[in-house]
Amino acid sequence: MNSSPASVAEPVVILCVDDEPNILSSLQRLLHRQGYQIVTAPSGAEGLQVLERQPIDLVISDMRMPQMDGAQFLEQVRQRWPDTVRVLLTGYADVESTMAAINKGEIYRYIAKPWDDNDVILLVQLAMERKLLQQEKKRLEALTQQQNEELKTLNASLEIKVQERTQALKLALHEVEISNEHLRKNFHTSVSIFTNLMELRAGGVGGHSRRVAELARNLALQIGMTRDEVQNVVLASLLHDIGKIGLSDIILNKPEPLLTDIELAQLMRHPVIAEAALIPLDQLKAAAVLIRSHHERFDGKGYPEKLSGSSIPLGARILLLANDFDALQHGHMLGTPLSPAKAYEFVIDSSGKRYDPAVVNAFKELFGGKQLRDDVAPHAHTEELKSRPAMPRSVVAHKIATQSEVPPNEVAVEMNSADLRPGMVLAKGVVSREGLLLMFRDDELDSTLIAQMIKFEHQEKYPLVFWVKQRGNWLRT
Repeated sequence: MNSSPASVAEPVVILCVDDEPNILSSLQRLLHRQGYQIVTAPSGAEGLQVLERQPIDLVISDMRMPQMDGAQFLEQVRQRWPDTVRVLLTGYADVESTMAAINKGEIYRYIAKPWDDNDVILLVQLAMERKLLQQEKKRLEALTQQQNEELKTLNASLEIKVQERTQALKLALHEVEISNEHLRKNFHTSVSIFTNLMELRAGGVGGHSRRVAELARNLALQIGMTRDEVQNVVLASLLHDIGKIGLSDIILNKPEPLLTDIELAQLMRHPVIAEAALIPLDQLKAAAVLIRSHHERFDGKGYPEKLSGSSIPLGARILLLANDFDALQHGHMLGTPLSPAKAYEFVIDSSGKRYDPAVVNAFKELFGGKQLRDDVAPHAHTEELKSRPAMPRSVVAHKIATQSEVPPNEVAVEMNSADLRPGMVLAKGVVSREGLLLMFRDDELDSTLIAQMIKFEHQEKYPLVFWVKQRGNWLRT
């Protein structure tokens, strides 16, 4: 290829940037004699203005300039005009600055001062040849793309056959997705059944598993766990007491401080029993591991293995705090029920002892880092609850269990069964009068489910409350 600029259809435009007029004059005289069009600027800022006004093929910038040095200037050129070739003019003492220009500005070459005129001329010629080759490469790539499009047109009949086969595969995939959705619903139904069985045995602490699951879910999201990790925490929370099903009513209904040594030993076996019961199910293996460790304390004084610190799975550390926070309010942990504010204080005071400080910090952030008041239900994410008159503490506890199930970033509408329509998606679970979970959050309603809920209301003479995702989010995507 002829290196002379005369072979180029349009003259090459070179921008020289230096705060020393004599340097600019020298470069201008040298390069102008070679047929290049020269533009000069006394600073990096004015050089950027030149680039904004007209196309520039190559920039030669001095390193040492006030306000904006050559490395900073060339970095901006790279970001805004990446096709412009960048050359640095520097002294031998500017090694670090030169390296910065190479790294940030991705310069093509650098010229050491004082320079040799022939070296500068050769460098510019090589730089422009390289740029022309890159332009030719892009042109050939565009030509190849055009030819490929023409080939697609010629092979239209083949493309139609491919589309037909693709459509058949999509239909098959859709059938698989429907099957998987049925499996998912069956799995959720199974978990709901297990949870309801535990709630039936819970006596006066109905709804415990749901409340624990919701708080644990919010903590896991606050900490930044992945979607699968959050799912495992929720499953573990819903099923964390399944190992207690075989325990006597005496042990279940007696606060832990009042248990005898024999009774306490039986109670302390329930995480191991739960793991053994759930681990054969592939979808519950990870949750089973969390359940086994959900009574381990951060200081190593828990059970069944006296694990401590980070040796306890993070999901189990979250579950312990969520479980204790609810148990404290119902008196099952200390023997005397605590108000939400007192339970909050207990959790904060136990940081680094019972609970992981990182989980406690996430817990505080859920409440805005402020002390909890007894007249405000935690996790009440709508103004509706805050505007109501003060209620008895037992009613507040129920509101904690139900209102908090709507995620903080979810917009939901409260409805009765007569307003429900197929395709709507629940923003939180539907709960019976006894605290049993009838439907899961994110369940999509159809005509059969709506009819079943209406029939249930008539039979039980108890109106259900449905929180539905606001229109635009009703149908699954």
